[in-house]
Amino acid sequence: MIVAGFGFRAAATLASLEDALNRAGVGAQLFATVADKAVAPAMVTLAERHEVPVAGIQADVLEAQITLTRSQASQHNRNSGSVAEAAALAAAGPGARLLAARVVSADRMATCALAQGDQT
Repeated sequence: MIVAGFGFRAAATLASLEDALNRAGVGAQLFATVADKAVAPAMVTLAERHEVPVAGIQADVLEAQITLTRSQASQHNRNSGSVAEAAALAAAGPGARLLAARVVSADRMATCALAQGDQT
């Protein structure tokens, strides 16, 4: 299963998330983000448009993931090097691996990372 993990600012739009997803490049069977943003209007609309469910990842689970990226802002705000990478890894399950480091939307409001896991 491929999971698209997202990190985004409160002001991110649907276009921000779409751009980040398009830059990541591969279709996903599941979207994931930190739990408190899983119900953000842009995230909900993105999931509906792509007909993909959204997993909300709890902060402690997010923090336990080892990420490729070490964003100072993400580390300060979420205690994670990359919310997108950590969310993707956590949702993809044990043994998951990142397909690449996160990508950033053109407006710099959203990030997306893809992880592959063995879960179906």
